[in-house]
Parts: sequence; structure tokens; C-alpha cells
Amino acid sequence: MAKPRSPLVKWLTRRVAHPLEALFVHGVHRLFRALPLDRASALGGWIGRTVGPWLPGTRTARRNLTRAFPDKPAAEIETILRGMWDNLGRTIAEYPHLEEIGRDRVEVIDGHHVDAMRDDGRAGILVSGHLANWEVQSVVAHLRGLKLAVVFRAPNNPAVGKLLLDLRGVAGQTQIPKGAEGARMLLRELARGGHVGILFDQKMNDGIPVPFFGRDAMTAPAAAQLGLRFGVPLLMTLTERLGGARFRVTVMPPLEYPSSGDRNADARIVMERLNRMLEDWVRDRPAQWLWLHRRWPD
Repeated sequence: MAKPRSPLVKWLTRRVAHPLEALFVHGVHRLFRALPLDRASALGGWIGRTVGPWLPGTRTARRNLTRAFPDKPAAEIETILRGMWDNLGRTIAEYPHLEEIGRDRVEVIDGHHVDAMRDDGRAGILVSGHLANWEVQSVVAHLRGLKLAVVFRAPNNPAVGKLLLDLRGVAGQTQIPKGAEGARMLLRELARGGHVGILFDQKMNDGIPVPFFGRDAMTAPAAAQLGLRFGVPLLMTLTERLGGARFRVTVMPPLEYPSSGDRNADARIVMERLNRMLEDWVRDRPAQWLWLHRRWPD
């Protein structure tokens, strides 16, 4: 169990560390906003692949990669790591330009599934993972007239969190924080016929163990549980960076729900299917997934 922080540490974090962090983040945002999209993305990629490999998270990412791809040589693992940091740097730099990306830089495959969800008069769930620029799919959905209530993890720094909320607002989203109140908001959104977006690929300690790259990963089952409870369409989208700040979003057909009569077992089957689709995508484009999560237990 983590040791509680002392009152002094809490004060220093709130009064010193958080303001300095917010000042830095806002400065970086203004820089990327002032640059044209392609230059901002390229600069973000350069910073990511230059600085990222020296950050502590690289150790977690390298361990995840070597476990997921035990047959890949070390040199290839390092190439994937640099590519991951390049993609992450670009994603951060592209935040001020999300609307331009959504309008002019995205090829959508089978977008009619999104249109059907928009027009069927029912609630619906859109799921994905931290793939390429994971904000793009929400912008595309919004531009096609599908407004999403998106689940997010609030940053520890409230000032940084507010900036992220403002940037994501271009997708016309309702922002739902993780936690008990967020769960209630999700239920209300679906009960009134709304649409929600969930990224399901982060570790959830109180989730369910579901195979991912041959090892059980603690997985949030909310998408499957809510889909089964409300009987609404569940779509998975996969975002791919084609090069620079250009993307392809592929929308998978609505998932078919099992009907064994055991809702917990059915939810696990749904999450197994989603994890398999995600794993297939990541295997083809490993540098475009965020390997920084502690996805598997040690």
C-alpha cells in the first residue's frame, strides 16, 4: 500500500509543482497551436523519439514489448520503442489541430456503421484503444453527427485537466470522469438514448482477467456489461497513422452478443473478442500503440 503523503508534500505539489507543470504544458500547447499542423506533428515526433527513450516509462514499455514479442530481436524492440515515442509526441502536438485533422486528414472505412448508430434512435457504445492518435475517432464521429459522452481519466493536475477538456471539446463530447459518479453518468447517458465512447485497453485492477498477447490482462468490462444490459449496438473503431498527420479510421461491424443466460460469462466473451481485435491491430502496427501502461501483472 502506498505511504500517505505528508501535508508538506501535498502543499508543495498543489502550490508549486502543479502551477509549474501547468505553465509548461500551456506553453507547449501555445507553441504547437502556432505552428501549421504538419510542422507541429513533425516537431512533436522529433521531441518524442529524442526525449522519450530517456524517460522512466521506457522501461515499462520495453518489458511489455519483450513479453508480447519474445521472438523479436532487441534491435527491433528498440525501433518499435522509438516509433512509439514518435507517435506519442505527434499525438500531443496534434491536440490543437484536431478539428483540421478530422475534416481533412482522415480516411474512414465503413463509416456507415457510425451513421447507422447515429440514426437508429437507440443508445450505442463506441470502443477503441490508445491507437495512433486516439482522439481522432471521436472527432470523426462528431463530424458525422454522432455526439459521444467519452470516459476519461482526469489528470492529477486540475489546470492541465481543464486544458485537455477544452481541447477535446472540438469533438462535441460530454466528458465523463472515471469513478463511481462517472459510472452513474454512463448509465444515465445510455438510459436516455445517448452514445458513449470508451477506451478499454488500460489496466484496471478490479477488472476481469482477459487474454491479451497470450497472458491475462486485467481488463475493464464496462463496455460489454453496459452493452448487454441495455441491448445496444457496440462498435469498435481502429485508428491507424498513415504517415505524418494523416489517418485511417476503420469501423468494425456491430458486435454480436452471446446469449448464454449468464451475463458475467457473456461479458467476458465480448471482452475476449475485443481484446483479440485489438491484439491483431497492435501486432501489425506495434509502434502505434501506447506500451507505457502496466498492462500485465508482473
